[in-house]
Amino acid sequence: MSLDIVILAAGQGTRMRSALPKVLHPVAGRSMLGHVIHSAQQLAPVGIHVVVGHGADQVRQQAEGPGIGFALQAQQLGTGHAVAQALAALTADTVLILYGDVPLIQVGTLQRLLARVAANRIGLLTVELANPTGYGRIIRNAEGVVQAIVEQKDATPEQLAIREGNTGILAVPRAHLAKWLGQLSNHNAQGEYYLTDIIAMAVADGVEVATEQPEGTAEVQGANDRRQLADLERAYQQREAERLMAAGVTLRDPARFDVRGEVSVGRDVLIDINVILEGQVVIEDDVQIGPNCVIKDSTLKRGAVIKANSHLEGAVVGEGADAGPFARLRPGSELGAGAHVGNFVELKNARLGEGAKAGHLSYLGDADVGARSNIGAGTITCNYDGANKHRTVMGEDVFVGSNSALVAPVVLGAGATTAAGSTITQDVPAGQLGVARGRQRNVDGWKRPVKAPKP
Repeated sequence: MSLDIVILAAGQGTRMRSALPKVLHPVAGRSMLGHVIHSAQQLAPVGIHVVVGHGADQVRQQAEGPGIGFALQAQQLGTGHAVAQALAALTADTVLILYGDVPLIQVGTLQRLLARVAANRIGLLTVELANPTGYGRIIRNAEGVVQAIVEQKDATPEQLAIREGNTGILAVPRAHLAKWLGQLSNHNAQGEYYLTDIIAMAVADGVEVATEQPEGTAEVQGANDRRQLADLERAYQQREAERLMAAGVTLRDPARFDVRGEVSVGRDVLIDINVILEGQVVIEDDVQIGPNCVIKDSTLKRGAVIKANSHLEGAVVGEGADAGPFARLRPGSELGAGAHVGNFVELKNARLGEGAKAGHLSYLGDADVGARSNIGAGTITCNYDGANKHRTVMGEDVFVGSNSALVAPVVLGAGATTAAGSTITQDVPAGQLGVARGRQRNVDGWKRPVKAPKP
């Protein structure tokens, strides 16, 4: 069965009170529409067709990609009218209709829904709600067979008491969809062409309406305002926390933990409070992450320890290595096995070999540090000459004295030492001591200044 997916994303979202189109508002660091497209892509459709309207150019710019097309709904005349704008581009046997502001829909739910579809059967996703206000109601006959959907504004008091609501998510054979869209009318309370009216048309044509339900109501919740957007954010984070805990992660407080990307984890991982994981993050077995850390696009290998208030981006932390507290590892940073980066140390495009140490208050940019080397406090690599970056290379077992400035390009050979307070501008051969500082002299009889008396 071939599949086309239509995503409705033309709404303005006036209650968001924002210049940003509603579907581009983020949940967990990705736009709502981005979440829906990501789920759609996992179903391997022939095409994904996004119906745009308000902010069409912005939506196109952010959503464009392989296999994604766009249809313009210049006037918002209802969901049926929106789907009709994409009809000419549809070629597959089955059409799945999704919504750009319903970001938490699960691929498994959609797969179950699509399994319901046949040549003479459509699939409808419904949901049981304690308070279905705002939802169209599912009308069934005495045998429990779906007969129609009635929108809330058109419903009778008896129909309003029904708790089964329409999610709007629908899977239909394309041939039937084309016929029914042409028969829609806007004779209703809102003066719109309702996509939901095709349910009654299906019943009239003898086409079975098979229903499926999501595992949880959050899957089908949309966001029309900032409060609902925040509710979706919390629902997403709770789901991610539960997934990670099931995989062997201890979260000190699942309510104070955010995932904003794709995270893979090993066993016996410990994550403290207020940790944010962004982008592509790989966490291997026995890793510990302290409180208030931000880790983006990084790999933490087995047994690594990230201490409190550290910020990692584009970094690799080797087995048994540790960083922090208050460490910053910028893109291209790599710690070898057992390496240590302490408080207020910043790395940028720098590699520390096995067992190397930079304990505190240092900046290492564009540097290679050999195994077991020790970087004293206050050390900086002067890697930028105002136009180009240059590299500092240290061999194994190098000792850099505190408050050293290493002016790149420069090489410190294996076992070399720099004296504290030195500005190193030339290579230091293996095993030698580099000293580059003014000679101290003591002034006898020097008088310390005193404060002048106040007038």
